[in-house]
Amino acid sequence: MENKTNNVRKIVYAAVCLALCMVLPLLIGNIPEIGKMLSPMHIPVYLCGFMCGGFWGFIVGFIAPLIRGAVFGMPVLVPGGISMAFELATYGVLSGILYRIFPKKLLYIYVNLIICMICGRIVWGIVRFLISGVTQNDFTFAMFIAGGITNAVPGIILQLIIIPVIVMALERAKLI
Repeated sequence: MENKTNNVRKIVYAAVCLALCMVLPLLIGNIPEIGKMLSPMHIPVYLCGFMCGGFWGFIVGFIAPLIRGAVFGMPVLVPGGISMAFELATYGVLSGILYRIFPKKLLYIYVNLIICMICGRIVWGIVRFLISGVTQNDFTFAMFIAGGITNAVPGIILQLIIIPVIVMALERAKLI
């Protein structure tokens, strides 16, 4: 019975995280530049990985940008939504796996996030490069640096501030 309850809890948490992926970008308003800088869909995906594990983090991370793109038109599915799906799936699966492996200390939450951010951005760049070959849209290394790092600095800072605080609060509340 305990395992069944745990599975139901993970499904509910994953659903809440998916819903947050749909809603948080709306809170920023219709200013795409701010939305791209703050990356509001990243936060619930990371949290899903921490709370539900790598499997659910992967699922939520992969489908969130695809559903949001289909329903709201943002992100545009090709090339942004598809490359973002692989990026967020990477964040979700790695945050879940690393959280289970690392000690449950604040330092390791930061280490987890930094590893995830690096790997997710590399995956995003590779997928974006592969899509650009198919669509004949050149994706250069300068575009990778700008899109994956330079323009993302505000979102990276926000994630490094808010996610550890939320994870620690969830741990204290015995929710994860």
